[in-house]
Amino acid sequence: MPDTYRAVAEFAQSWGLLYFFAVFVVVVLLVMRPSRKQRYDRAARLPLNED
Repeated sequence: MPDTYRAVAEFAQSWGLLYFFAVFVVVVLLVMRPSRKQRYDRAARLPLNED
């Protein structure tokens, strides 16, 4: 059991970091797309609307 745990822990520490970094980069790129500007501007004004 300790050998299996050690192998999984080493895999998670090395490839897990790369996986989460790649997910972070993809999310940042999707959020920063210029085509999303209008959507975010509308969401930013939402609390100020008096509907």
